[in-house]
Amino acid sequence: MKQIKVAPVSRIEGHAQITIDVDESGKATDARLNIMEIRGFEKFLQGRPIEEAPRTVTQICGICPVSHHLASAKAVDDNFGVETAPTAKLLRELMQYGQYIHSHALHFYFLAAPDFVFGPDSDPKQRNVFGIIAANPELAVQAVKHRKIGQQIVEATGGRSISPVTFVPGGITKGLTKEDVDRLLPMAKQAVEYSKSALALAKPIFNQYIDAIKQLGSAESMHLGLVKNGNLELYDGTLRLLGKDGSIVKEFNPKDYLQYIAEYVYPHSYLKAPYWKEMGWENGMYRVSPLSRINVCDKISTPLANAELQEFRKAFGRPAQHTLLYHYARLIELLYASERAVEMLSDPAIMGKDLRAPVKPRAATGVGVIEAPRGTLIHDYDTDEKGFITRANIIVATAHNNKAINVGLKNTAQKIINSATPPEGILNRMEMVIRAYDPCFSCATHTVAGKMPLEVIINRPDGREVIRR
Repeated sequence: MKQIKVAPVSRIEGHAQITIDVDESGKATDARLNIMEIRGFEKFLQGRPIEEAPRTVTQICGICPVSHHLASAKAVDDNFGVETAPTAKLLRELMQYGQYIHSHALHFYFLAAPDFVFGPDSDPKQRNVFGIIAANPELAVQAVKHRKIGQQIVEATGGRSISPVTFVPGGITKGLTKEDVDRLLPMAKQAVEYSKSALALAKPIFNQYIDAIKQLGSAESMHLGLVKNGNLELYDGTLRLLGKDGSIVKEFNPKDYLQYIAEYVYPHSYLKAPYWKEMGWENGMYRVSPLSRINVCDKISTPLANAELQEFRKAFGRPAQHTLLYHYARLIELLYASERAVEMLSDPAIMGKDLRAPVKPRAATGVGVIEAPRGTLIHDYDTDEKGFITRANIIVATAHNNKAINVGLKNTAQKIINSATPPEGILNRMEMVIRAYDPCFSCATHTVAGKMPLEVIINRPDGREVIRR
């Protein structure tokens, strides 16, 4: 047996390697994702006051700080047993839409688009963000402006455009003034126009590459995501698991996730792999993602995004399973987030003064679940009677998708790799499978089987070992 290694995987957040096994004839027999980063935030949180958690977890990742801030904030409020102050809840939700605007725009224009604009077999020197800038400067400028709108919404509600700081237990530290709303509302309306333009640009390209969409990353699965009254939901609601046949397997309170989700540890990775507990590891694979969210919802509450959803479903059915359709679904969500930002900024309630609810420390468990841009994010904390964290569990979207990514890599390798020295374009197609998930490996890796898989060796200058732990 021979092995092909694709390292590092490009245009993703974090570090990853693909290992492909080939037989003597050069035919691929297996492929898997290797993630060897170590992140210790679940341990870092232990012993800390729970009110510090939402500001601490933003440091997990510079791409996903809002997601962690908000999921942690919901977990903390749940731990204190308090309902978030009404205006604070609106502002946190608006922050969520700001994050979606900048995160989804980033992924489409700068990470995904080069594969489709230039083609999977194009020169990698051109197949990147700099190639996009050179080929279409106006589009690149629009992409930057689109992202900036999202970041300015986050800054206005979170105090900073990266790693927000405005959480307090039961609320938020700052509200929006009329001047803030007058500044942000035209931006949100512009984000709607930019989102419409992105869809208009992307749909013909997706049609052009429909064969690749059908071929790459095959991993038929169940899908999990939040819904509220059947609508697409990104901040609150119930979790719905949709079966492969389109039937609803289960809809449940997100706080009860441990009743339904278990975690498996691959021997080749530090990234855990959750699965639907009652179906077991072999049959319990599900995915979370923009595609999963538009699969599990019945409709979208905003008119433009809902019209795009109906068009999407006429073309690909429900549930749609092709992994590369994540890019299409992401653009529908980008439009939805922009429309919701307009709706919220048009509502005078967003300028309310009810920003904080009183709280008292207690020994309790708190669970917070939101839809991060990459999929369902869970924060779960236990505290003692003084409000110090005794246990923390974080399950991120990339972990939920871990098994599907590995299945998709294996299925793709067996379809397209017939040589121990495949051309770069073939290996790029393997990377495209991973890029479709927009994975965030810095967020995703924690501990294996409860232990940190790390050995520390300290040597003297002459090479003699002093300590091994």
